[in-house]
Amino acid sequence: MTVVPAWILVIAGLVIVTLSAIATYYCLELRKAQKRQKQQLVELEAAAEAQRDRVNTSIQIIAKTLLDEGVGLTEASLRIRVLMDSLQVDEAVKEEFVAFYTVADKTSHIPILEDWKKLSRKEKFAFEKEMARVEGEYRDFALDAAKRILGRNF
Repeated sequence: MTVVPAWILVIAGLVIVTLSAIATYYCLELRKAQKRQKQQLVELEAAAEAQRDRVNTSIQIIAKTLLDEGVGLTEASLRIRVLMDSLQVDEAVKEEFVAFYTVADKTSHIPILEDWKKLSRKEKFAFEKEMARVEGEYRDFALDAAKRILGRNF
């Protein structure tokens, strides 16, 4: 049987203690990182819920304004569609409020903002006539949908 020199045992012991200390340090760092990550996730979820509430409030305001005739059906439809799409609502919800999606789709080619300002009077009149036709066709459906939106969260 061979005898291991004491200095080798001391070095082996130091290596084991050092590696144990390093492992403990990294375990503690990992635990801190996981705690930070969990906290960030909670904060992100809270921010997402707050954003969802703001979008829902915006949908409510637009629907109420449409019912009060403070905004046109075309503009309300475009805005409601964008907001509902940002909430990634189910297909069933899209089908329930299909009037907004239909009006938005049928008028989505009409220029807005700066592009609208660049149009000639004749072009604006033609687009306004088209919007009036589409709005007349879907007005009752859209107003009914606006009434059903009130008080709902998506």
